[in-house]
Amino acid sequence: MTVDLTPRDALDLLMAGNERFVAGTPQHPNQDSARRTEITPGQNPFAVLFGCSDSRLAAEIIFDRGLGDLFVVRTAGHVTGPEVLGSIEYGVSLLASPLVVVLGHDACGAVAATRAAAQDGTTAGGYVRDVIERVTPSVLAARAAGHTEDAEFIAEHIRHTVDLLLERSRPLAEAVDAGRVAVVGLSYRLADGTAHLVTARGLDPAAGSAT
Repeated sequence: MTVDLTPRDALDLLMAGNERFVAGTPQHPNQDSARRTEITPGQNPFAVLFGCSDSRLAAEIIFDRGLGDLFVVRTAGHVTGPEVLGSIEYGVSLLASPLVVVLGHDACGAVAATRAAAQDGTTAGGYVRDVIERVTPSVLAARAAGHTEDAEFIAEHIRHTVDLLLERSRPLAEAVDAGRVAVVGLSYRLADGTAHLVTARGLDPAAGSAT
């Protein structure tokens, strides 16, 4: 993948793959032995993808990409910690990826559990509780805005995660301010396989407005 891709180019490439996946016409690019040999000396992924660990959200499949295309970081509920921030900064600063994607999805168990905890006070034990605590600000913000639908809570959590990455990571924020990188939030629909833009920071106007 060329290092000359703009953030917009990278997003277009990603979304084109999702369109092929939805249409049932995947090309399975960069998944052969030639590609394996090509990237053995080093990697140059065109996007850093920070998504939920949900097993139904395999990035290279739903975006029809292959080896060396995506630098993938995944946690339950795409919650953010030092390891996540360091991994994303690695992809942007050392691998020169022009795009960072936060990928959420409908029917997210982490968001559902957090909504239940906020409503009736029940919560999980162990480190699952930590996941719920990190999703709580998004759920409380959605409730304060009067939202009631699952999609609205998911979108709020995606927006909150994008904002959080830029607030906590100076290298990422500086790369966005310099126009080298864009950070976008996408929401994936499990039933039809489509990914939709929720929010964007640092993307040119051609990508359209985002909430």
